[in-house]
Amino acid sequence: MTRPVTRLSEKAASPVRHDWTRDEVHTIFGMPFNELLFRAQGVHREHFDPNAVQVSTLLSIKTGGCPEDCSYCPQSVHFDTGLEPERLMDVEAVVTAARRAKAAGASRFCMGAAWRNPKGRNFERVLEMVTRVRAEGLETCATLGMLDETQAADLGQAGLDYYNHNLDTSPEFYGEIISTRTYDDRLDTLRHVREAGINVCCGGIVGLGESREDRVSMLCELANLPEHPGSVPVNRLVKVEGTPLQAQADVDAIEFVRTIATARILMPASHVRLSAGRTEMSEEMQALCFFAGANSIFYGEKLLTTGNPDTANDDALLAKLGMHTV
Repeated sequence: MTRPVTRLSEKAASPVRHDWTRDEVHTIFGMPFNELLFRAQGVHREHFDPNAVQVSTLLSIKTGGCPEDCSYCPQSVHFDTGLEPERLMDVEAVVTAARRAKAAGASRFCMGAAWRNPKGRNFERVLEMVTRVRAEGLETCATLGMLDETQAADLGQAGLDYYNHNLDTSPEFYGEIISTRTYDDRLDTLRHVREAGINVCCGGIVGLGESREDRVSMLCELANLPEHPGSVPVNRLVKVEGTPLQAQADVDAIEFVRTIATARILMPASHVRLSAGRTEMSEEMQALCFFAGANSIFYGEKLLTTGNPDTANDDALLAKLGMHTV
């Protein structure tokens, strides 16, 4: 049974800041684990119902053939992962998928296209998808690569609620993962999105081979944006055969939970989303993430091209935890 999110305090004690220092974030990240979780849970309760989880569904509307060289991505043309490129989906097929997602309990429908940036008629079709999906009573989100000012404004006019564009990692480690676009390119797109009045969805990936200092740096970058992202997806690397990171060692589970908890403390009013990599997480690890302040998940069998727990498993886990979806 779903219930509306209720804020548990009209005047939250935790201030929303945009001036965090690396030293401050490093200190928070490295707190004794019990103290870190206690602080994160306290912040979470000031802003959210602690037992509510926002649910989104993600659909790949254009798969493969991406010219970028992101080292983790099976959709890049630079790597042989066995993925066959597909054209942009028909609008009606996307609307049908959105209706199914809503019937399954999703409140937000996210559309992802493997592009460096959208162009021409394809972009016009995406604008129609946004308008049509929103008319179904769902929040809309898109991730289409880089945007210029005009494209962001057009998406805003079409009614887009959220735009996802992750920083992925720290500025210092970024060049080890991607060479075809810069960190500043990503920040420029986020600026265009904000100026268009669209909510930002922005997070990163844990387990790329980065250090703790890189995780601290990434979280500091996110928390010091002019506005905190409405949604902060924290992904655990999904290792795909054929990508440069296929043999990357797993990030420690406790370190991942620390990342979630620190994100919650730094961005107290943002939804912190457990994103990619949940199929490799135990129920106990996911429960710790929820306790650390995660309050959003992707719902459905796929995240673009990689697996995701099916809705029955998620429903069973949330029932065990006495949690409900919104």
